[in-house]
Amino acid sequence: MASTSKKNESSVLFDQPGPKGLRTIRIANIIAAAVFAVVLVLILMRLAAPPDGENQLSWELWKPALEAEAWTDFYLPGLWMTLQASILAVIGAVAFGLVFGIGRLLPNPLLRGVSAVVVEFCRAVPVLLMMIFFWRGFAFLGIGNSSYWAVVLALVLYNGSVVAELVRSGVGNLPSGQREASLALGLTETQSLMQIEVPQAVFAMLPAAVTQLVVVLKDTALGSIIMYTDLLQESRRLGSMYFNILQTLVVAAVIYFVFCWLLSRLAEWLPEKMRQRTAAPTEAEAVAPIAIMDPSNINQIAVAKEVDEKMFTAGAGPRQYHVHHRGSNASIREWRRTRYMQGYDETHPESQVDPQTMEFPELGELFKARPKDGKGSDSGTSGKSAKGE
Repeated sequence: MASTSKKNESSVLFDQPGPKGLRTIRIANIIAAAVFAVVLVLILMRLAAPPDGENQLSWELWKPALEAEAWTDFYLPGLWMTLQASILAVIGAVAFGLVFGIGRLLPNPLLRGVSAVVVEFCRAVPVLLMMIFFWRGFAFLGIGNSSYWAVVLALVLYNGSVVAELVRSGVGNLPSGQREASLALGLTETQSLMQIEVPQAVFAMLPAAVTQLVVVLKDTALGSIIMYTDLLQESRRLGSMYFNILQTLVVAAVIYFVFCWLLSRLAEWLPEKMRQRTAAPTEAEAVAPIAIMDPSNINQIAVAKEVDEKMFTAGAGPRQYHVHHRGSNASIREWRRTRYMQGYDETHPESQVDPQTMEFPELGELFKARPKDGKGSDSGTSGKSAKGE
């Protein structure tokens, strides 16, 4: 199922290549793989025999970067500090983005202008510059652990401005009928925004927000410049102890790659899960053949009523129809369970109308046409007369 959907998505971007095109693509892939293999071999040869220095592929240099002490004393503590800053930054960025994203959509021009200035400023300033500024400011104010709070606050402001733009674009991409319908129901613009539009926009922006988590996780590495002890900083410390900085940085890069890859898979899985909840294929619902457009959800149908057999003698006695009949079903979905009774109800002759002229007969003619025995015939589907019902 997933491969089919990906194939369909790729076919939208470009036409499917023919046999000649597939052969050309295959040859290009083979050439690219060969070039990559040659470059990799050259890099490994250079690392094995550098002009000045020892063999970088030696196990003596890789062993300190892979042993258990390196993980317990350096990698895992640094990874925990990275995740700690990332989680707090994500929570703060979501809160910041929701507040200022909604602020940019409010009808109040003052709040909308202030929110726009804050968001645009945080997007324009480089995140590293904000980290250095907050780090120096917190140290001047005497705040403990200033590097940690500088990293978190800078990531909150930068990524929160991105989330704010996601909220604004999500509301802007909603059909205009959403707001028009809410206003027609008597809601104000603010109530429509908070109760109807923003919840839909937040649900729609979740995949993009998860993708932004990858950016937050990678940007924590900038904190090593202001002496924040994250995964990158701990890897550099380990490499400076054993003079194997290349090996420790490679291990740190692999750890970053694994976590970013998991977040990317989550960002790909989330839209598919949301699509199953919101746009999954459903079976066609049974629809009543009559009164389908009845807004009161009470089927008003014309039910044929046949008069007594004695009245059909000599070709006389045309069919009589009720003006209307109120069905007992509460919804169209359950219309099959409803049993509509057919039959002549002599107790209510005023409910009869002539099918040709669509006029009510005279009251005197109704009394003449009434059967003497006072019993009406039943041609209904249930075998009971309408009078009995």
